[in-house]
Amino acid sequence: SRQGQGVALSDVSAPVTERPTRINLTSGRSTMASSRVLAIVMAATLSSVALSACPNLCSGHGTCKDDNRCECDKDYGAGDEIFGDCSEMFCPYEIAWVDDPNQDGNYHSYRECAGKGLCDRDTGECDCFAGYTGKGCARSTCPNDCSGHGTCEYIEEIGHGGIVPGHYDATKGRLGIHKGSKKFEGTASEMWDHHKTMKCVCDKGFFEIDCSKRMCHTGNDILDKRLDVSDVLQTQKQNITLYAAGPTGNGSSSVVSEFYGRSFALTFVSTLNESFTTIPLVVEYEGDEFGTELALSTQIEKALESLPNKVIDDCTANVTLGYDSMQRGHGFGVQYDTIAFMQIEVAFVGEGVQGTQNLLQVEMNECSDGCMPKVDGLNLVSAGFGANVTSFVSEKMTADYNSYECGRRGKCDYDSGLCECFGGYVGEHCSIQSSLV
Repeated sequence: SRQGQGVALSDVSAPVTERPTRINLTSGRSTMASSRVLAIVMAATLSSVALSACPNLCSGHGTCKDDNRCECDKDYGAGDEIFGDCSEMFCPYEIAWVDDPNQDGNYHSYRECAGKGLCDRDTGECDCFAGYTGKGCARSTCPNDCSGHGTCEYIEEIGHGGIVPGHYDATKGRLGIHKGSKKFEGTASEMWDHHKTMKCVCDKGFFEIDCSKRMCHTGNDILDKRLDVSDVLQTQKQNITLYAAGPTGNGSSSVVSEFYGRSFALTFVSTLNESFTTIPLVVEYEGDEFGTELALSTQIEKALESLPNKVIDDCTANVTLGYDSMQRGHGFGVQYDTIAFMQIEVAFVGEGVQGTQNLLQVEMNECSDGCMPKVDGLNLVSAGFGANVTSFVSEKMTADYNSYECGRRGKCDYDSGLCECFGGYVGEHCSIQSSLV
């Protein structure tokens, strides 16, 4: 061997102190599992990075799309936009009270809070301006909440006839006997403020837009003089005509005896909007029609004059039973028939009921146990089966006397509902002259 380049024999023969490396299969599996865990963690990290690109993770009220844009859930957005970070809520949209016209010149489109409130984006509820309320500020409030003396009603719930129930027949100037004033649902449903505008309906004894004033008694002006005292003084007369329904319900072949043994009642509404209903009035057969008419007339007079507070201090009643002719069809198909009726004429002759009074109301429906007044009811024609066969109430004669607040001889104290009479006049409605002025 060449010196300096060989390996000493002693080096080769030196003892080996390190053990040879072994391959452990179990350790290999552990390494592979660790690699998978690392891959999952990296994927989750990348996914988190991708989601964090949507603003505020869409605030939990939306879905993050591929372009890092939030698609918000219903009623969520940012400001007045449906995108953003979905952190704010929208408020209900209702028909606007006032808005700008569209390109076609149409008004009253849908606006948030109906254009009469500000949206609280945290709660999604409208903070309505004064005078407006409800979901989306959709309806108006009633002035002063009707002062605690009335109910707040939708415009479509307001009927014609004021405090007097009955469906008004403009062609005949009379009211039907149905309870409830005439409603105009068809017309009201076409108005933009249907189910939006509200109005006070005052309790008895109160009036004004907000029902804040008490009503005072009304009466004739004591200084009003009749120009012609030679003619007969006229007091208001009301005509109640009730047609029997008969076997078919339309009045055909009806007979007067259908009224016998039946009972009904009358309701009087005073000028103070107070309602009073009589005791049951029974149509008792007295052997013939004349006797029956006379007995019922007397019964009606006593019942009306017995109402509380002497709201009717004097009246007369006259009952007539009979038959009307009735025409059905037209031209060659015309047919003639008879229909039984009961007519009640009531004249208001007392000093407390001078002038025009509200029309009487007929309580014709059955009112049995637990109902007041308890009546059997009358089987009547109450809807048009021909031109003149609908039961009705009308004014037959207008009174010569008038009916003014405090008799026009005093001022009403609207807080107390009492008349403050001028000097020389006294009485509930200042109708008594105490001295010459």
